[in-house]
Amino acid sequence: MKWILIVVGVIAGLIALMAVIGYLLPKGHTASRSTVINKPPEVLWETMTDCAAFPQWRADIKTVEVLPDRDGHRVWREDGKNGKMTLETIESSPPSRLVLKIADPDLPFGGTWTYELQANGAGCRVTITEDGEVYNPIFRFMGRVFFSPTASIETYLKSLGKKYGEDVRIS
Repeated sequence: MKWILIVVGVIAGLIALMAVIGYLLPKGHTASRSTVINKPPEVLWETMTDCAAFPQWRADIKTVEVLPDRDGHRVWREDGKNGKMTLETIESSPPSRLVLKIADPDLPFGGTWTYELQANGAGCRVTITEDGEVYNPIFRFMGRVFFSPTASIETYLKSLGKKYGEDVRIS
């Protein structure tokens, strides 16, 4: 019985330590990655803004439910490997700049993704910048220690390249 109490105490202590460290970490973060894809910006723009077609080329998305617009902004819910997430387009300047925000206040994180497309010879440089926040201090700790802040961006860019038969190099 004494060993059980010790194990439970150690686990509780580790969780408390993670929470304290998480509180000390900033809520916000910025992460950015880019790649070049040999398609013009207009072609990539069409792919990147057709949310209903995401499950056809994004391996991390199972389904997409298009929701009613909010204040003239497109809204949809993605169901993917990390669960369901509602997104809203808050800025759209075809074919060069797109800004999406996480529009689900019940998630332990939030923020925006800014997509910038810049013609690059016959192709296009695609840059994605995540300005995110992690509200839960334990998730903040876990994200900082165990997960890459650019993993989702890199997965997206690799999927976009794969759609066009390219093995992209992320920078």
